[in-house]
Amino acid sequence: PTTHRTMDDGVSTAVDYPKYAEDLEKVVQFITQFQDAYDLDKSAAYKYKEALQAIANRESKVFRVELDDLAQFDDQLTERAEENAQRYVRLFESAADDLLDSIEPTVDVSGMDDVLDVLHRQRVAQVQQSADPDDDATQADMAKMFPAALIRRFEVRLIPPTADPNGGKGLKTVPLREVKAQHIGGLVRVGGIVTRISDVKPLIEVATYTCDTCGFEIYQEVGFKQQFTPIAECPSAHCVENRMKGKLFMQTRGSKFVKYQELKLQELPDQVPVGHIPRSLTVTCRGELTRCVTPGERVTICGIFLPKRYTGFRAIRAGLIADTYLEASDVFKHKESYSEMEADDEMNAAIDEAAARPDVYTHLAKSIAPEIYGHEDVKKALLLMLVGGSTRTLSDGMRIRGDINICLMGDPGVAKSQLLKYVSTVSPRGVYTTGKGSSGVGLTAAVTKDPVTGDMALEGGALVLADRGICCIDEFDKMDDYDRTAIHEVMEQQTVSIAKAGITTTLNARCAVLAAANPLYGRYNRKRSMAENINLPNSLLSRFDLLFLILDIQDMDSDTALARHITFVHKHMRNPELGFEPFTPELMKHYIAEARQFEPFVPKELASYVVEAYVELRQKDNQGEQDQSAMTARALLSILRLSQALARLRFTDEVAVQDVEEAIRMTHMSKASLQDMDGGAGPGVASGGGGDYQSRIFGIMRDAAVSASSTSLDFKSIEAAVLKKGFPLDAFHTTLEEYQELNVIMVDTSRTRIDFVG
Repeated sequence: PTTHRTMDDGVSTAVDYPKYAEDLEKVVQFITQFQDAYDLDKSAAYKYKEALQAIANRESKVFRVELDDLAQFDDQLTERAEENAQRYVRLFESAADDLLDSIEPTVDVSGMDDVLDVLHRQRVAQVQQSADPDDDATQADMAKMFPAALIRRFEVRLIPPTADPNGGKGLKTVPLREVKAQHIGGLVRVGGIVTRISDVKPLIEVATYTCDTCGFEIYQEVGFKQQFTPIAECPSAHCVENRMKGKLFMQTRGSKFVKYQELKLQELPDQVPVGHIPRSLTVTCRGELTRCVTPGERVTICGIFLPKRYTGFRAIRAGLIADTYLEASDVFKHKESYSEMEADDEMNAAIDEAAARPDVYTHLAKSIAPEIYGHEDVKKALLLMLVGGSTRTLSDGMRIRGDINICLMGDPGVAKSQLLKYVSTVSPRGVYTTGKGSSGVGLTAAVTKDPVTGDMALEGGALVLADRGICCIDEFDKMDDYDRTAIHEVMEQQTVSIAKAGITTTLNARCAVLAAANPLYGRYNRKRSMAENINLPNSLLSRFDLLFLILDIQDMDSDTALARHITFVHKHMRNPELGFEPFTPELMKHYIAEARQFEPFVPKELASYVVEAYVELRQKDNQGEQDQSAMTARALLSILRLSQALARLRFTDEVAVQDVEEAIRMTHMSKASLQDMDGGAGPGVASGGGGDYQSRIFGIMRDAAVSASSTSLDFKSIEAAVLKKGFPLDAFHTTLEEYQELNVIMVDTSRTRIDFVG
């Protein structure tokens, strides 16, 4: 219909209101006739007819209407659906209801009856008994007697357009601050971080009443509303004619409820203007959209932006002010967990190609933050942390953790925070926090008052939000001792025990902890012992599988290379040529997801080797005075976890000898920079009279020759001994070449024996 309005200047203008009856006919045509113009093979010729058939067969509960498809059918209808989404959801529901009446199931659904079927059959039987069988009008009205929402088995979701086929942009993601008055009632797509979710509760959609006087059953459709006024008097013809005013009682069993959940969506940090705090928006999810996100996840949500009146005591305080919320129609998660990742054929081929490389372990490590210069062993440790060991659950229920905890302690300016930032973004559930800005309850869990129900509720902290992920804690040394003790339980038992405000419970915090800290005096003080420099309690340090001491040592060659790297980045605004092609982050994620499916075990023949290596390390450790890094029983578990992670990278279920040797080498290399700075060997590394590594490696060979009383040594056993002491394989081969040139030793061509000359 067209309505004429008279403006202030006397000019009459025509306003075209939507003709919903005509739009309903168009919607029916769209559902029955739509064929995707961009579907080349025409495999899904009638996309929406097939979707209705799946609903009729009880295989689906969701009827997704993509406005990209509707735009191919009718542009103007798409615009009206975007601007007045709630009304057009109703149109699509009624159109689908009418079409489903004529669609017969193609499979046997007789055994799929639920409560709705039983109640509907019972109601129809009651009406037929009370009605006159000869009255055709009564039979015709029987179909209209029950509201459509009561017997509807699906929910309609409008998905906003992603791209315009004519080359334009579709509905783009709007920052939370830009969602304003013009978006009321329309479809909007917003991005943010989920900070809090409520419990899933039943929300009434159709209320059913029974009259205690005449027995008549009345239905009240509530629909999208979150509050309604119950019917007080019976409206049946019997009660109205006799003026009985029958009292109505709500029948919970006969009413229809849907799943309902509320989310709190907070805007992304990069969208917050300078000097402002992040804004939040309440999002309501119904039906199949509930339980699809968890707190801490980054999501993009499409939905209908609507106003809402305050109720109860809040309405008195608010006055005329209304609140707004988003009725969700689609949720997209930006980060999938490793178990949810599905690789296509092209990605599987790339994973197989990478796994076939002999240097895949080194190449994967170099691909972690390739723009950061050096730190090869630190990157290898971070790779092993991302892969993780396998968690063991014993028969009595005891759990042995498989997550690897790492502490990076070093001088300022060695890119610790950059590595932490990279890991938190790559990990599917990575949470980044700083020590000074985190309290004990901020890391574990806080007791808050639920704004919806008013009950006391637990809100998870950073460690709980990082469950099955990685929690990165920067400035670890700046934390208060009281707050730092909250991490002890998480790092070993991987749970958070709470006993506050009448709530006694245990929360899961199955996360790996990556901490970065500075020494006590800002920089490592050479004149003081290692214990005085680290200044962290032994009970906490022993829970870290690897403690890296990264020192800023003055060296002409490394300083020149680092300075050239930094100046190149500033000059050309890109990274210099790395000399290799790093793996893409997407390939890294899928490779790690594939590796985490394996559960490696230590074979019996290798168990004795691990025991001997651990006992030898303990004996060597007792000779040193570095009590802060003393070898404990937890270190044996650390070696096993690192070995399992290395086996996972090779896509195997059995730990090999080279995995254990590399794990032992990693524990030594974590303190290598400290040993190099002292100019001698640390505990477990044989000294050879000089400060350089060639002299120390030669010292290992000389000690082995003296203990064996022989000038001929087995090549493999010496190589294993050198790797076990923490030296890289390249250093061993370089040492052999140098001492061969000096004519001190001889190595046969098959590389099986090493002989001392003279």
